[in-house]
Amino acid sequence: MTAREKEILELIRKNPLISQQECADALGITRSAVAGHIMNLSRQGYIKGKGYILQESPYVVVIGGANIDIQGFPFNKLIEHDSNPGIIKLSCGGVGRNIAENLARLGCDVRLVSILGDDAFANQLRAETEAAGVDISNCFYVHNDTTSTYLSILDNSGDMKIALSSMEILNKLTVTSIKTKADIIRNATAVVLDTNLTEEVINYLLTSFPDTVFFADPVSVTKAHKLKQNIGNLFCIKPNILEAEVLTGKKLSTVDEIEKAGYELISRGVGQVIISRGADGLFCCNKNSSFFRPAPPVKIKNCTGAGDAFMAGLVYGWLHDMSLNDSVVFAEAASKMTLEHENTINPTLSVENIQKIISG
Repeated sequence: MTAREKEILELIRKNPLISQQECADALGITRSAVAGHIMNLSRQGYIKGKGYILQESPYVVVIGGANIDIQGFPFNKLIEHDSNPGIIKLSCGGVGRNIAENLARLGCDVRLVSILGDDAFANQLRAETEAAGVDISNCFYVHNDTTSTYLSILDNSGDMKIALSSMEILNKLTVTSIKTKADIIRNATAVVLDTNLTEEVINYLLTSFPDTVFFADPVSVTKAHKLKQNIGNLFCIKPNILEAEVLTGKKLSTVDEIEKAGYELISRGVGQVIISRGADGLFCCNKNSSFFRPAPPVKIKNCTGAGDAFMAGLVYGWLHDMSLNDSVVFAEAASKMTLEHENTINPTLSVENIQKIISG
């Protein structure tokens, strides 16, 4: 957008009914010049139609799971088939909801589309998610149903040992439901989805909004299958090795195989691919570049939620025109902050604190 176009847009914001001649008089230029600038603004999407209906400020839509996390932290080495002394914590979670909250803490305008029951867990999710700055006005609610719940036991190093998820309510987030949110999806700057959604909903989203920039988290090996049919309609995907094997149908045992897998996904239409190699770091690629990154040193307190913070960092980087490398560096720092905090989401997450980590 040029400086002149910014001036014209500001005049229209103040008076949506202003005429082209009035704009010209206010700026000391010709009416035909104003008409040309308005045409350019319309092409760029800043003006949506007749009467100078302005595009909303940029926002991100996140579509996915919202649940209550119940986590157990043992004091000592975990002993299986026995009662272990430790701490049990209850907090808000869900891949989609976590990504949305992290984005809100990074200063983004973010709108969550999810589904909740009408129990006490739903009340907690609503209150805490909204308090974190997430717009929850587009969530659905089901009467006499139970909100999604995730139960996990961590070992004494902070890694998840075993978990159970009860997320059947997400099956009630149907294509019919999502169609009622078509306008906010279509006008979003970016849309993030997680594979807790049904395959039917995922395929509807990826085929019905061809101009939308989609980011996706495969979530798990089992759920990654849901992305295969329309994977070429994704802009960004962040699988781990096992999920990448599902998406490519190939065993990935060497760095060469991992690199080829990344470029195979690019050849199918994906804009950028970030493959997590666990303790060995990342492989990242787009059409123009590729690189491996070692895992940074981290004092892990809780692994849950680190991937959600990483995805939020990737989205933030793209929104702010960062290169793939800079986006990954930013996302790594967001993930590091989460790993080093006992909560699923680090309450001190912010752009300023991330920049402090990056700058050393």
